[in-house]
Amino acid sequence: MDNFRTPAARGHKRAAVAIDVTVNGVLNFVDGRITDLSEGGARIDGASMPARSRCEIHYGGEVTYAVVMWSEFDRMGVRFPYELTHGALYKALKRARTASMVQPAQIFMSNRPSAFGRRGLS
Repeated sequence: MDNFRTPAARGHKRAAVAIDVTVNGVLNFVDGRITDLSEGGARIDGASMPARSRCEIHYGGEVTYAVVMWSEFDRMGVRFPYELTHGALYKALKRARTASMVQPAQIFMSNRPSAFGRRGLS
């Protein structure tokens, strides 16, 4: 038996977002951007804190508590000890999921005139 473990399936579907936040660590406030969000956690680019440290994510006048699960030089992954079920970050997650359900072709077709050709010749 080898030591390789297959990663467990994530409990929540992630959504690509671009949410500017401020992260409060033990000694400092750092600006960052959430680029990947779910009810259980987030990836924050532009901010980095030590793994296993606790932090606060400030967004929309609210605070969401998190634990740093992994950290690199300019980004980190955090887990929320309490799943997102309400609040500003939860609303942003719902908006991102709703926006991703709209097919790109539908967006472009709704903005196109019903004429033929680039100049609208009939």
